[in-house]
This record gives sequence, C-alpha cells and structure tokens, in this order.
Amino acid sequence: MQVSLIDIGTSKGIRIPSSVLKEIDAPKNFELRIEEGSIVLDVVEEPRMGWNEKFKDTENTLLIDDTLDVDEWDEI
Repeated sequence: MQVSLIDIGTSKGIRIPSSVLKEIDAPKNFELRIEEGSIVLDVVEEPRMGWNEKFKDTENTLLIDDTLDVDEWDEI
C-alpha cells in the first residue's frame, strides 16, 4: 500500500486506513522506531491487557486479612 505525507500543523503525517487498523485491532498508542532506514510502528500493549480474561474464572477472595485490631494502629 502506498501512502503520501500530509501536513499536520508544523509536522507531517500519514493516513492509515481504518480497515488496516481494524485488521490489527489497533490500540491508541504505537511505538515508532527507525530500523534499517525504515519507519516501524509497533503496537504498545496496555499494561493490564488481558487481565479480565486471565482472572475471570478465579475466586474473588482477599489474599490478606483486611481488618486491623485497635492495638495494631500503633505498629503502623
């Protein structure tokens, strides 16, 4: 696919067709780097991407006790 540079204020940009973005299920952020004279865009994965699916079937219980005795306040 051939694209042309367009003016965006004082910068330049390219238009990426929405069909291409849908094909890769593109997020909002990319990492841009230069590699052997080429411009490469890598998808930046969200820090918690996939957490919903991973923990969907796990038991929703606390790992530590969330209560404090009055005597423990001084130790904190």
